[in-house]
Amino acid sequence: MSSENVDTRSRILEATVRLLDQHGGLVRMGDIAKETGISRQAVYLHFTSRTDLLVAATRFVDEKLDLNARLTQSRAARSGSERLARYIEFWGDYIPDIYDVAKALLLAKDKAAAAAWHDRMAAMRDGCRAAVEALIADGDLSEGWTAQSATDTLWTLLQVGNWENLIFECGWSNQQYIDRMKVMAERILVK
Repeated sequence: MSSENVDTRSRILEATVRLLDQHGGLVRMGDIAKETGISRQAVYLHFTSRTDLLVAATRFVDEKLDLNARLTQSRAARSGSERLARYIEFWGDYIPDIYDVAKALLLAKDKAAAAAWHDRMAAMRDGCRAAVEALIADGDLSEGWTAQSATDTLWTLLQVGNWENLIFECGWSNQQYIDRMKVMAERILVK
């Protein structure tokens, strides 16, 4: 891909994220074209559908926020318990940074937004699965749990909607959220 195409693609993604933050998930391809000063057809040259664009935009946010660097401590953990704690710390600190885009996608309630959100939640679920597998490798997963049921439970516990309720409705600080999620997850999942 030429540098001009990469630049145009980045401009489209930046405009998409900006419009999602400002106007919610019902941003149309024409809105993005207008925001970037290019034709709608040019947007379609880079992204074949609105779904492709929204999925790419959420991944672009992860790239801009240096997701891989943020996951370093979790991935480098020496035990399953430590990996679980570090993953929850990562996620609790990450949600505020992605919240506006997440909220826009969740409120849009259309197929493209749902696909973009599903893609990101599948990635988050993979992180939960890695933490659970680390517990299993150490022999520290509590009795009665399978890898799948423990992953499902951790993934559900860490959903953005739960964070939103605890922060905005219940008045928890973000640090309280992180600390309490770590305690809950450990009590539920660790021997």
